[in-house]
Amino acid sequence: LAMHLSISEQCSIDQPHGIRQAVELLAARRGLHEAHHAAMECLGTMLWESQRAGRPPDGQAYIDCVQRRATAD
Repeated sequence: LAMHLSISEQCSIDQPHGIRQAVELLAARRGLHEAHHAAMECLGTMLWESQRAGRPPDGQAYIDCVQRRATAD
């Protein structure tokens, strides 16, 4: 549930910039609930990679991941 809230909040304030558009594109193809789950997987991966590498989270990599899922068949 916390991840659903995180995605909803990110979209409402478009932070990181571009996440709203990426999730909306994904939702148009898969529906909102499935889009949120796909975005959650991208968010989790981005956070895991950030922690593993000891670097700040890469917002652009996160958005790119969501966009790839939105354009994949």
